[in-house]
Amino acid sequence: MSIQRSVIQALACAVLAVGGLSSAWAQTDYPNKPVKILVPFPPGGTSDVMARMVAEPLGRALGQPVVIENVGGAGGVVGTERGAKAAPDGYTIIQTGVGQSAVAHGLDANLKYDSKTDFIHLTQVHSGPNVLVVNTQRPFKNVKELVTFAKANPGKLDYGYVHAASGHMAMELFKQTAGIFMTGIPYRGGGPMLNAIIGNEIPVMFINQDVALPHIKSGKLRPLAVSSLERNALYPDVPTLNESGYPGFEALSWSGLSVPKGTPAPVVAKLEAALREVMASSAIKQRMDSQGFVVPPQGAKHYTEFVGKELDRWTKVIKTAGLKAQ
Repeated sequence: MSIQRSVIQALACAVLAVGGLSSAWAQTDYPNKPVKILVPFPPGGTSDVMARMVAEPLGRALGQPVVIENVGGAGGVVGTERGAKAAPDGYTIIQTGVGQSAVAHGLDANLKYDSKTDFIHLTQVHSGPNVLVVNTQRPFKNVKELVTFAKANPGKLDYGYVHAASGHMAMELFKQTAGIFMTGIPYRGGGPMLNAIIGNEIPVMFINQDVALPHIKSGKLRPLAVSSLERNALYPDVPTLNESGYPGFEALSWSGLSVPKGTPAPVVAKLEAALREVMASSAIKQRMDSQGFVVPPQGAKHYTEFVGKELDRWTKVIKTAGLKAQ
């Protein structure tokens, strides 16, 4: 009986050893098939553009094709939830970002993923400010004039917003920081909201810097401030809100790349190194600069800390504003 038990134990150890070797080989052999970036938004938006910008050079760095899968719904929540449940093998990379990875947590206490614990964050890809703009038929020439009017006329100044978008969050933070009350007009998308302010139906809103620029150049919109700590390359003459009397004000649009928790450390290290290589290229920097985006500090440590801070910041803003999921 003892001999039989010894044989069984030996066989079990052999199986475990083979399993361990197979696992180690799978990690060192990574990747041996195409890799997918799951984008939790429809094609065509900034998030999709950023993922596609990275996909081709990342594929060259890894030696395997990197394909995009768009899974839209609920402001990025549907695709992000699917990504959190993906096999932790490095073959599904999830695009994380301000809406699905920070704002969503403040809006829904029952979210089915936790952006702090259910992902390994590889690196941040882009960062860009919103711009506080007014219709040029309105009298406001700077932030001070806008705030003075809003304080003297509570609730009589309308603004446009798309629920839970980065511009919406920037406006909520601005109202809380400046101590003003304005009336929000909701829109189902950035296009209808943009048409409304160009048509002078609403006077003011925050909008992504790349989207605003053509309409500012055409004279239809006037920029009052950008929401980054430093001035934006596309708007060198436009002050920051930080410069306009609100020290430390920052409200950014951003995205990055992450993998599900449990992804093996050698795979994470290989992906992080490949992404550092991609993001350091002059081609990426030139493309980002041309659209007013910034290449943020790279690496897992920075991005993990950044996601945590953004989640905490927007959860606080949302609770103060009393916002709910729609």
